[in-house]
Amino acid sequence: MKDFAGRVALITGAAHGFGKEFVKQAAQRGMKIAAVDIMEDDLKAIEPMAKELGAEDIILCPCDVTEYEQVKAVVAGVIEKFGQIDLLMNNAGVATFGPVWVVPPLEYEWIIDTNLKSHVYFMHEVIPYMIKQGTPCNIVNTCSAAGTFTSKSAAAYQASKFGALALTESVYYDLIAFGVNNIHISAYCPGFIQTNLDHSEEYKQDKYKVESPYYGSELHQKMQGAAKYLIMTGRAIDESGPVVFKAIEDDQLYIITHEHYDKYIQARCENMLARRNPEAVEIDHNIKR
Repeated sequence: MKDFAGRVALITGAAHGFGKEFVKQAAQRGMKIAAVDIMEDDLKAIEPMAKELGAEDIILCPCDVTEYEQVKAVVAGVIEKFGQIDLLMNNAGVATFGPVWVVPPLEYEWIIDTNLKSHVYFMHEVIPYMIKQGTPCNIVNTCSAAGTFTSKSAAAYQASKFGALALTESVYYDLIAFGVNNIHISAYCPGFIQTNLDHSEEYKQDKYKVESPYYGSELHQKMQGAAKYLIMTGRAIDESGPVVFKAIEDDQLYIITHEHYDKYIQARCENMLARRNPEAVEIDHNIKR
């Protein structure tokens, strides 16, 4: 997509983090925006910001992206309001950390439903409209560098992000195979950036809450502290919007921003091809690079 003015962007997780930055970029380009988030009060602050930055129009769509019927309703509402969807940005995401044998299984449902299945729900509903439109369209799925290589104590998050990346790649191939030439898809795979990911618990729905000694444990506190440190000392978030929108203009599939992770991606692939067990190495996050 080269021409953004007057086109329609549907952005999930729009109230905070990457989503808010994407709203800013869409507004500056004169787009119409459907801002989706479960945090309804925080979502309200998006509207005046977007209009001040130049958005042609904006609607706020409170939604639990883990609920397929709510997703259907949001997409139908956007089509009713604007008549089209030109840019879908699946960005809503949450995280938890710890080994699989102590993290409650319900945490996996929460993370996979949010980080992976919501992408499925929105693409299932939006892509038919994009095909029918026949105009240049783009989809961006936030997949994370955690979907490109593995490390310790992040099984739930990385499983969801590996799934999101595989989903994005598969849809990329299907669009080509079925002759859908007007839709281009991207996988945004950033490393640590100053988002709200370490505050994921604030967004957790009641259906995913469970009593467990893990939440009060020293290990859980340690995991939360490490995540907060890595996020708060990561790259500035205002770098993310311009990078992603440039990739949209270029119809770029892989948006990999933290080059110092390349060696871990390469090592993973080489180990697989050599049928060799990987070494349990400490990941050098090189936070600011």
